[in-house]
Amino acid sequence: MQIKFSPQRRDDLLTVTRAGDVFTINGVPFDFSTLPDGATIPAGEVPCEWLVGSVERTAGELHLTLILPHGPGPSQAIAFPPPLIDPPDGMIALPADPQPSIPDTAEEEPANVDG
Repeated sequence: MQIKFSPQRRDDLLTVTRAGDVFTINGVPFDFSTLPDGATIPAGEVPCEWLVGSVERTAGELHLTLILPHGPGPSQAIAFPPPLIDPPDGMIALPADPQPSIPDTAEEEPANVDG
């Protein structure tokens, strides 16, 4: 199996789980187990906004491309992610930049307003 990524600036989240040839994308299952070897599902035929391009089975391996959402200013690893090869069943760890830390304003010193 090979999952390629098409990075795209988006604020929405993507979750993907795998159980064999069944992918659950943001809670919606897509079963590709009946796709025979050498067959292709053309781009746009699968009703999922996260799948781009065709879905193919080549030499018994499923090949698909997912949109990879990212925030502003993605790292090189997110802007140009390598494909995932044979990810295990379960939640798929999608490439992601670390979340920026939010400073804890409760620990800041109060400003001296007396001058």
